[in-house]
Amino acid sequence: MDVLFSLFSSLPLAQLELDFTIISADIPYIVSGVLTNLAFTLVSALFGFIWGTVLAIFKISAIKPLQWFADFYTSIFRGTPLILQITIIYFATPQLLNYPIPSFLAGVIAFSLNSAAYSSETIRGGIMGVDKGQREAAQTLGVKYMPMMMDIVLPQAFKNILPALVNESIALLKDSALVSVIGVEELMRRGQIVAQREFIYFEPLLVVGVVFYLMVIGFTWFARRFEKRMRFSD
Repeated sequence: MDVLFSLFSSLPLAQLELDFTIISADIPYIVSGVLTNLAFTLVSALFGFIWGTVLAIFKISAIKPLQWFADFYTSIFRGTPLILQITIIYFATPQLLNYPIPSFLAGVIAFSLNSAAYSSETIRGGIMGVDKGQREAAQTLGVKYMPMMMDIVLPQAFKNILPALVNESIALLKDSALVSVIGVEELMRRGQIVAQREFIYFEPLLVVGVVFYLMVIGFTWFARRFEKRMRFSD
């Protein structure tokens, strides 16, 4: 036991001393990055959801080129790392288009395109889960394809896949920390700035982790309330 105690006491963790007073003045600066994360997540989720719906409709379309395009698109964005997509859009756009794209816009584009690839599969599954008889009845009544999808099929599909879309949004919120690699001063980036300035890492990054956790818990609570209201509206 004495040997184990001496070994443990020699470890750096045994001598760890935390002092949050060092970063107390910087905590408001770190926490204010929440607004950037939330704005980034909401904008990316909105555009990703819209484009994902279009891709889902392409996948169930009878037009083969649209199916091929949607499947190829999904395979590209699901088969490559998200951080690679972010850096390509941010660093390659000035080279290809001679346009210095803002870092926030580059992150939104990358996350929207990536989110669409994943949500399209979820939306497609929701559409296919709607009773086929409803589509046949609408076609019998002379309802055209797009009005049928927008007014009959998609509303029912979205109710069925709402939990999966919530999970996708939560993952998007957590992954928003990745835009720190292209200089967006969101929560993670601000924590790193404070850490490098004060030469301590655990305290500021712990603050970042706690804030992210609280955001996810709050978003989950709100989503469950919304889901219950959607169920009761049937």
